[in-house]
Amino acid sequence: MKHLSGSIVGLTLTLLAGCDAGNKERDAPTSPAKPVTTTAATELDAGSVPPEVVSVVTNAVPGIQIEGAERKEREGRVYYDVEGKRADGSEVELDLLQEGDAYKVVEIQRDIAWTEAPEAARSVAAASEKAFEPVRVIESTQTDGSVIYELFAQGAPEKPSLEVRVVEGKAEVLEEEWMH
Repeated sequence: MKHLSGSIVGLTLTLLAGCDAGNKERDAPTSPAKPVTTTAATELDAGSVPPEVVSVVTNAVPGIQIEGAERKEREGRVYYDVEGKRADGSEVELDLLQEGDAYKVVEIQRDIAWTEAPEAARSVAAASEKAFEPVRVIESTQTDGSVIYELFAQGAPEKPSLEVRVVEGKAEVLEEEWMH
């Protein structure tokens, strides 16, 4: 299920490599610098997922068949992106955040058709100055009760081109990437 983990909102993998310090034109800032976040990631097969993580995942999604995971460290936080299939065979990914010795689910994700998203989400996206027809939509259910819809444009599979947050039926286009 690498296609899900490669596009997680807020878990964008940013790596800088091979920078050419001699290219002053390319290195010159063109806009206020946004902090660069580097994520260290380690792939895990299903048998290597820590038992504490497995326990939290199986409590959140009973009957899940874990297929693998990725352990990520970013900005002093440790995440596990656990991929698997629900009992009905549909793909699902759970993102867990480590807090001390415990883990908590911060979001549960699945791919959906754009027509399955609530009308409120589709309407605010269509009214946005960044409006486009998404080729992929990830529905990301947050533990705070909100749902983030990550919309991917044609030719841009690595990062959502637009995110819409729905809370209690009200939708808004997010100005910044969602944290998780």
